[in-house]
Amino acid sequence: MPTFVQILDFIGTFAFAISGIRLASAKRFDWFGAYVVGFVTAIGGGTIRDLLLDVTPAWMLDPIYLICTGLALLWVILFGHYLIHLNNTFFIFDSIGLALFTVVGLGKTLDAGYAIWVAIIMGSITGAAGGVIRDVFINEIPLIFRKEIYAMACVAGGTLYWLCSLAGLEAFVCQTVCGVTVFATRLLAVKYNICLPVLSGHEGGGSKKV
Repeated sequence: MPTFVQILDFIGTFAFAISGIRLASAKRFDWFGAYVVGFVTAIGGGTIRDLLLDVTPAWMLDPIYLICTGLALLWVILFGHYLIHLNNTFFIFDSIGLALFTVVGLGKTLDAGYAIWVAIIMGSITGAAGGVIRDVFINEIPLIFRKEIYAMACVAGGTLYWLCSLAGLEAFVCQTVCGVTVFATRLLAVKYNICLPVLSGHEGGGSKKV
């Protein structure tokens, strides 16, 4: 039987793949191009995490990630007409993937014996890096580099995971709190237009503001 983290990984893969395929369809990619965008969105963050942890990337050991992406593509093909009319479709699936992958990244890093601060970083990479690759593929400025709250939602979730673990709560509870926090932070930030301050250049010393 798959573990709780594995189930989250599969659901997150499906959700992130849909978010990538949905954006690719808006850019009028063909089916293969949309599949590639969905696949790298789903496995990009996890691949970077696994390479940093010096383990074989998960998608190279189990074809379920390829299958999940294929199912996501089929879902968009069959129900794309309805998804297009749902303006929040991309945001919802992207936020779900972000939350679930943050939990997965945290769990796998802690299981590997690393400290919680490393786990928070790896959780953030697992959640956000796939979206960066997706946005580069479709020629968009990555969300993580805009003022919109994205990776910081992962950090908030990871921090609450750590606080819950310090309180002696079960791993399942810590994981649930982490995922809900990431999703809620992202939702509230967009709903109420909560943004990080923008770093702007200043003239001085002969430098030119850009």
